[in-house]
Amino acid sequence: MSRARRRTPTARLTAPVAAAALLAGGIGTWTLTGASAHAAQAAPTAGAADVDVKDDLNGDGYADLVVGAPNATISGAAKAGYVAVTYGSSSGLSATNKKLISRSTSGVPGSATADQRFGSTFTKGDLDGDGYGDLVIAGGTAGSVILWGSPSGLTGGTNIAGYGAAPQAGDFDGDGTTDLALFSQQSVGGDDPEGAPATLWKGPVSRAGTPAATLNILDKSEWWGYEADDASCVTNGGCVDGPDSITGPVVSGQVGDVNGDGKDDIVQWAYTGDGTWGNRVLYGGSSGFTTVRAPGDTAGGPQPGTGVGDVNGDGIDDVVVGADDANEKVRIAFGSAQGLNDAGDQAFDQSLPGFHGAQEPGDNVGSAVSVADVTGDGYADIALGISGEDFSGLTDAGSFALVPGSASGVTGTGTQVFHQNTEGVPGVAETNDGFGAAASLLDVDGNGHRDLAVSSTAENADAGAVWLLRGKTSGLTTTSAFAFGPGTLSAPSADALFGSALR
Repeated sequence: MSRARRRTPTARLTAPVAAAALLAGGIGTWTLTGASAHAAQAAPTAGAADVDVKDDLNGDGYADLVVGAPNATISGAAKAGYVAVTYGSSSGLSATNKKLISRSTSGVPGSATADQRFGSTFTKGDLDGDGYGDLVIAGGTAGSVILWGSPSGLTGGTNIAGYGAAPQAGDFDGDGTTDLALFSQQSVGGDDPEGAPATLWKGPVSRAGTPAATLNILDKSEWWGYEADDASCVTNGGCVDGPDSITGPVVSGQVGDVNGDGKDDIVQWAYTGDGTWGNRVLYGGSSGFTTVRAPGDTAGGPQPGTGVGDVNGDGIDDVVVGADDANEKVRIAFGSAQGLNDAGDQAFDQSLPGFHGAQEPGDNVGSAVSVADVTGDGYADIALGISGEDFSGLTDAGSFALVPGSASGVTGTGTQVFHQNTEGVPGVAETNDGFGAAASLLDVDGNGHRDLAVSSTAENADAGAVWLLRGKTSGLTTTSAFAFGPGTLSAPSADALFGSALR
């Protein structure tokens, strides 16, 4: 599996980040003390942990967390939305070293409008090849915006007209540069999903928003049931969904290499018609994508989480899908040289040995999924939101778990479960918190172990909040656990759904 990596250690923050006292009944309003701006960048030195370029937006060797708040009111426009970037450091995340981005931010093209839900989805990737991660934020029918990484963090803003849903960055053609897959915002409904315009920008992408080339989103031999030279293409007046469109609106996606060919693939959650949704895989290729089905289906129920990572350590990414209304188990579809290996799928729930807690209908095990190696043993671990978990007489308070990977997939041994009443986790659990709505594993303190960011969008009357637990060799720890909401960042709070998306 090919991943661009670099070592970029620099001078580090040494001041601790501390949170003020909790308010009863939630995380309350947080005030942070002891944080300072990053020290000036120093020349790279040997020995620091690697951080993925895409996650490091200011090149200091620490991953940075991006949080979506798509329902926030901006410039008087309801549900205009914004994203918050909190930059990593040796002390973790800092509420003072941050950037808030909306369509009303200076330098960002366009304007905040009602129901735009800017920041409902976004992706990271080094699009221009300068060694700094860039951020692409979806903005609905108004299109998307690229913010460019730099030593001072994200700067500028380049508009991408017409493609405002679930952008995905990765090396999809295997040439060593980051490409950008773009999808249009479409209405959802009807028995048959309509074609949604899409395009694939070959990297590098210039800061003027010009790709090196534009490729078909689908390889022309893979036109959704029609071969390129199939006579039915002619008799039907052209293929139903040609290479510049894709079937059904797309609302989210994850990137990884699930067939080990050195080309990134996309696992998408998309509308499949007749009120149903499901996952599909777009396999990367030199001339575009080919497509197959992937685990995960639901008919009107909540969207299960989806994550991509190498759970069994064989060098090929696997796909992990949370429980849905048709299947109350989390499923792992293991990658192989032939792609996803359906015959070897593994399914599990909270009855898995070592995974304490009773399995009950509506637990939503896998309401959020993130897959990466926390412990450093060479196997990706699975972070699972369990947003419908009941405990201590509280309904849908929510929890999350870290399930270790191994050569045989998951066994349950070493599984950790946390919620807001766990000692060391900030806050107090409440009914309907839905803790575990979104999750992301990334190394924000640069120690070589992924840390877990997890959210509750219902916290504090739908303002939303995010928690960070540090990673170490033994898994996650509540030592120095940190929680913050939009008020902590001096950002719009009311009904913001802060934490709807995390990367």
